[in-house]
Amino acid sequence: MRPEQITDQLLHDFITAGLYEDIHDGDHTSLATIPAGVRGKAVLKVKDYGIIAGIELAEKIFKHIDPSAKFTVHKADGSDMLYGQTAFEVEADTRALLQGERLALNCMQRMSGIATLSSRFAFEVGDLPVKVLDTRKTTPLIRFLEKWAVKIGGCENYRWGLYDWMMIKDNHVDAAGGIKKAIERAHNYQKEKGLQLNITVEVRNLVEVEEVLEAGGITRIMFDNFELPILHEAVAMVNKQFETEASGGITLFNVRKYAQTGVDYVSAGALTHSAQPLDLSLKIVK
Repeated sequence: MRPEQITDQLLHDFITAGLYEDIHDGDHTSLATIPAGVRGKAVLKVKDYGIIAGIELAEKIFKHIDPSAKFTVHKADGSDMLYGQTAFEVEADTRALLQGERLALNCMQRMSGIATLSSRFAFEVGDLPVKVLDTRKTTPLIRFLEKWAVKIGGCENYRWGLYDWMMIKDNHVDAAGGIKKAIERAHNYQKEKGLQLNITVEVRNLVEVEEVLEAGGITRIMFDNFELPILHEAVAMVNKQFETEASGGITLFNVRKYAQTGVDYVSAGALTHSAQPLDLSLKIVK
């Protein structure tokens, strides 16, 4: 379930940096109050309703601090959770449990909130031939965690950054002097650099849809903030010549209506920027 972009090395570097941010030269409270060598057990309790996400990451966090830690999963990533249920238990050096607690909880609460919202989007269009995509509206430096959570929740990842997919948006079009010039320059650039990236072109009206169809040579047309009647017309104009995507103002309450226009994809920044964290707690077993 982990996207291939999220390597073990990426997780190792993130965990190392996250622990350093919190611990620096020592968790002095735990060092002062917990004798060295004492082992303990902690359980992750769910205090909300939703989809759990970040179990795999939590295991890596605790085993990074204490390689001898024993991690028992009760609810795998992507599972429906009810209030009061236990997601996992971990037995390790007690100081390690306390040092890893906040990093694990912060990540899991955020990821679980995104996974929960993503699952609701996916459910709304589950019977339709459309995929719901995330966007680049993510938290800096933890985009990979948020996109991971989107996948766990049942939606799909779009581009991971400016480097792996070309998206010609309104600002590019205006700065380049038009859609056709922007597409032509994109092709010339890729040829010069030896690239083979997908190209999405954002359009604002039916005139621009026609311009893209005349230019051709792209992967997907993204209809930005189209009203539903116009979106129906735009999809008909494209007539499956290219992939189609609806974007702009997509919410849980209108995603189905957009999906019913016949677009191939619906992209929603709300998956990541509007998700509420799931309430979780890690408790030491006495």
